[in-house]
Amino acid sequence: MHELPVGELNMIEIKPPVRVPAESVVTVVPRPGEPVAAVFRRLAGELAATAAVPTAMMLYGAITAHAEITRAMREVLGETNWPVTWVEGASGDGAVLAGVQVFAVSGRKVTRVQLGGRVVASVFEDAGASHCLVGGVVPVAVTLPPAAQTQQAFSHLEAALDMAGFTLADVVRTWFFNDDILAWYADFNRVRSAHYAGVKWRTGSLPASTGIGARNPTGGALVVGARALRPANGTARAVEVGSPLQCPAPAYGSAFARAMELNLDGARQLLVSGTASIHPDGRTAWPGDPTRQVARTMEVIGAILESRQMDFGDVTRATAYYRDAADRRHFEAWLGAQGWQAMPVVHTQSVVCRDDLLFEVELDATVTG
Repeated sequence: MHELPVGELNMIEIKPPVRVPAESVVTVVPRPGEPVAAVFRRLAGELAATAAVPTAMMLYGAITAHAEITRAMREVLGETNWPVTWVEGASGDGAVLAGVQVFAVSGRKVTRVQLGGRVVASVFEDAGASHCLVGGVVPVAVTLPPAAQTQQAFSHLEAALDMAGFTLADVVRTWFFNDDILAWYADFNRVRSAHYAGVKWRTGSLPASTGIGARNPTGGALVVGARALRPANGTARAVEVGSPLQCPAPAYGSAFARAMELNLDGARQLLVSGTASIHPDGRTAWPGDPTRQVARTMEVIGAILESRQMDFGDVTRATAYYRDAADRRHFEAWLGAQGWQAMPVVHTQSVVCRDDLLFEVELDATVTG
């Protein structure tokens, strides 16, 4: 039995001069030949433009450049006082950093939660709900078998949520980045399903989720991120959104929802799970054909967006995962043909959860009013 690291709660009141009601996501991707520090300077400029305070960061970069990237980030942004989920994902163009996504808020008090001496969660409130973003949750005993590490990571996730005033039942979205995912994905699904079995989800539904194969700097079997929502009144709620073109993921043993929609603070936010080229019966569509897998994946996501009166122009954050970095050209060709080149997307080489899946995308989209 391994003890959880000691946790603490830090209260940090942020009072930017301008109140911007909506939560935002800032995506920065390195330009050709751009130094890492310059990437973070651009990020800092975008955050400063709206007096936005980071609540969580997704960072996709080479493990071998962990020290270099961390040093550059701290030199520009100061001490990292927010959760960071570091994912090894090659950029495909030789850059050590594939991209950074920062969730942020303006004009609100932000509470930080520490576990084991690291900030692993941020909490803020809007007019209708309390929100918690968790990131960088890892097992401590990295020599344990992957399934046992997964159980430990879930324990740490629940500890962080508890300190923040939430429970696992409040979670509406998760991220699992599993090292060597193909070797133990069945074990991971078994542990996750068992852990979820006794949870009475506030939404009545499993969370949206992404499960991708990628290493992390700790050497642990996985790193976990999550988003939780606790409505304060009847105006805020989260509901499951099904996929018109795919079966529910639990039908083939994966415990997650295809998408979740958050209705809050004058906006609807759609959280689309990691989505790949899968037939309605759960089989992989177009194995070995990256062009058709890209087209099928985006057709599926497009149908989810359309079902909620949205389209790709409403996307606020996206991550594309490629088994082979060279397949990026197929997705970029699709974006160009559809006129969505401006989509805020990080392209990263990672392993999708089936050996015949070459491409996966997760994204968020928001409409106001």
